Amino acid sequence: MQANHPNHKTTAKSIYRPKTAAAVILLGLGLLAAAMASSIIYGASNIKLSTIWEAFVRFDADSTQHQIIQRLRMPRALAAALIGGSLAVSGAIMQGMTRNALASPSIMGVTAGASFMMSIGFAFMESPSITALMLLSFAGAGLGAGLVLLIGSLSKRGLTPVKLALAGSAVTALLSSISSAIAIRFNVAKDISFWYAGGVSGVQWVNVKLLIPVAIVGLLIALALSRSITVMSLGEEVATGLGQKTGTVKFLGTLVVLLLTGAAVAVGGTIGFVGLVIPHIVRFIVGPDYRLIIPCSAVMGALLLVFADVGARMINPPFETPVGAITAMIGVSFFLYLARREGRGL
Repeated sequence: MQANHPNHKTTAKSIYRPKTAAAVILLGLGLLAAAMASSIIYGASNIKLSTIWEAFVRFDADSTQHQIIQRLRMPRALAAALIGGSLAVSGAIMQGMTRNALASPSIMGVTAGASFMMSIGFAFMESPSITALMLLSFAGAGLGAGLVLLIGSLSKRGLTPVKLALAGSAVTALLSSISSAIAIRFNVAKDISFWYAGGVSGVQWVNVKLLIPVAIVGLLIALALSRSITVMSLGEEVATGLGQKTGTVKFLGTLVVLLLTGAAVAVGGTIGFVGLVIPHIVRFIVGPDYRLIIPCSAVMGALLLVFADVGARMINPPFETPVGAITAMIGVSFFLYLARREGRGL
């Protein structure tokens, strides 16, 4: 049975809403700026807004607060925005290409695969660099996605949404278990615990500098593919009939997902459900055209994760709640709703 793409039945007026999308992007960017300012202000020690301005225009290397702003909180806020946007765009592309309402990096085994390869890196490499971890994360993301698609394709009735979700859950559990066994066997549990929990508390400028080019390249390719993904979301037969080179689109789309998710996991760990929730919300607001969904998802995903990171610091101060736990609380109920709705076609 072929998976139904969400909001497939739309009226002609609802197909393209550029004004709505522009409003979402402008409002989202404004809120994102406020969220990033809050991320810099709040923490173990709160910082005044005037001090942030001084750290930008008149940086004082002898000021502890200026050092905290420049070396800790600014890269943290930027990383949260980049990771959230990357995961949201990855989820949007996966949902569009597969016409699967449940597709997202965390559910389809991509995130777990990336974390699995990183655990191998910690176990068998001495002090792996962030570049090495990122390359391992890319490879692991491909491994996780490949296993899910392989298992899902063994089904007699085809790749239904719930079967892919079940295959993703199985692969995620398998790879997570193996990662835990590797961590215990090679005594690297402390090294990879950060990636298990998911968060941006330990991010430094070196991480951000590697994340920025990957995120920009991935987003640009995603925008270039957006029209083709819109056609793909109508069904592969329709896309082929319209002259779409579906194989090329799938290859490039998969490459974008692996790049964005791999980089996000290498820097922020296993932060789930951003790629599931955000594309659905955006699609509901701006319609099913991926020329609008992808840029809006990037902004909204960044906004969600920056706010989640701020909330993680405020729940139980001075301790920090893992950001992955915050996004999971939001995403699990949303996933159950979608699984129940799509499960009718199981």
